Amino acid sequence: MQNALHEPQTIVLLGGTSEIGRAIVDELVSASARTLVLACRRPDEANPEHFARDGLDVVVEAFDAADTETHEALAYRLAADYGDLDVVVVAFGVLGDQADFDQDPQAAAEAVHVNYTGAVTASLTFTRLMRRQGHGHLVVLSSVAGERVRAANFVYGSSKAGLDAFAQGLGDSLAGSGVRVTVVRPGFVHSRMTRGMKSAPFATTPRVVGELTVAGMRKGRHTVWTPGILRYVFIVLRHVPRPVFRRLPLS
Repeated sequence: MQNALHEPQTIVLLGGTSEIGRAIVDELVSASARTLVLACRRPDEANPEHFARDGLDVVVEAFDAADTETHEALAYRLAADYGDLDVVVVAFGVLGDQADFDQDPQAAAEAVHVNYTGAVTASLTFTRLMRRQGHGHLVVLSSVAGERVRAANFVYGSSKAGLDAFAQGLGDSLAGSGVRVTVVRPGFVHSRMTRGMKSAPFATTPRVVGELTVAGMRKGRHTVWTPGILRYVFIVLRHVPRPVFRRLPLS
């Protein structure tokens, strides 16, 4: 249950090794936090010591986004063990390489399954619990890649476009329930996932994404652009004619 200052006491990070997800948690954890669950596919890489502090119980759980049939059992077990779940951050995903996807459609399907289907089942399951609680906050990590899908990463971009639309609709469906949804749209983020890739304009870091995300949550925003200037960049890019868009140095 959140305290009188609306500080979460129980936080769940789905994608417990995600640098952006962990940066969001760094900003969320206050002296009021009591339980942090790091749910990830490789629990041995979760490094719970990073969050160690007096009064905070850091728990590592096995979680496979692709194994959608296990999501409900995990969510209900966490609720049974730790009580109300105040904030759940959906931060898992697969970037992949478009050239590889072109040659291996099955790999493309598996990436889309994780990025979209896995996020759908997890989000619906946890928000169902939150609706029953009468409160809660779901944070969904989307991407500007889904705002106008580029040829260079159209499989990844399409999965994020679907996820973004789903999360926006989920948030609307929960209006008045006490449950809020915040969709985060980062641009290029310097992280392990993007290491070795050419940087893009307005590139940022996990720490900045975390700071802007939590600031947006506290202001009640349903969508957070990181950095904020990308909101205006994509207002323009959405309306660029396709023949022109194809020639832009974006792909």
